[in-house]
Amino acid sequence: MGSMTDLRQHPHDDVLDLVERTLELSLERSSGVYGNHGGTAGFRTDQGTWLRLQWRSADEIHGQSWTGTECASVLTSVAKPELMRAFRWQDRERGVVWRAEEMTLITAPIISASGSITDDPGLADAWWKDLASSLGALAGHRTERVCMSQDHLSRRIAEVFGETVNTAIGEWTTAHGDLHWGNVTAPELCLLDWEDWGRGPRGLDAATLWGFSLGVPEVAGRVQREFAEDLQSRSGKVAQLLFCANVLRAHARSGKTMPFTEPAQEASGRLVAELSS
Repeated sequence: MGSMTDLRQHPHDDVLDLVERTLELSLERSSGVYGNHGGTAGFRTDQGTWLRLQWRSADEIHGQSWTGTECASVLTSVAKPELMRAFRWQDRERGVVWRAEEMTLITAPIISASGSITDDPGLADAWWKDLASSLGALAGHRTERVCMSQDHLSRRIAEVFGETVNTAIGEWTTAHGDLHWGNVTAPELCLLDWEDWGRGPRGLDAATLWGFSLGVPEVAGRVQREFAEDLQSRSGKVAQLLFCANVLRAHARSGKTMPFTEPAQEASGRLVAELSS
């Protein structure tokens, strides 16, 4: 079963049984939530905690996403679930390695399952203050992890906009790396999904949240105001252009229009002009 790709399509009760025996808890199996590609699953436990399960083929466990949650456990002053304990084991029959992580249960719901918004979620001023505080604390954390490299960023932008823009990043900070509306909760803020966090351009997280807000101009404007210093920096503008490049690249490939597709196209013209001047 080394070709396993989707937990939703492969029986894995034996895996859940092993987790329960090892951690001496019971999983509320009806509460299961599966990741978009079926590579992860999460369950409430009878201990009032959350159990996250993921798998990788043996040749993929060196990837940084495999250790993201564990490495993020050292972060302080960031609104996120707390990792309590974890264990991993090899499943020779399936040809994969499993990892189970028990963490604090977050009861506040995510803001949008799709990652983008089409309505104003009506977030309180305190929520925005907490987000700024968490991202500020995260930005100052030193790490060797990389969530967005100069090479990848430059290549993606050049694919869509050519070589007209100087994409060299002068300021690097530590970022969540995937800050969309499906990875934040309300009314109490919590940042979820720490697989890919690491160093990135200054303003990367704010630029990502701004991009996924473009379907609601008032919220996109709020992101711009709340994170004006980062987003008005040259690095922040390049990060916004990167979001636009990714959107337009995806649209060209699929033909599918998202709430942020047209606004991203409009914003890209302004950003290219500002970065080229």
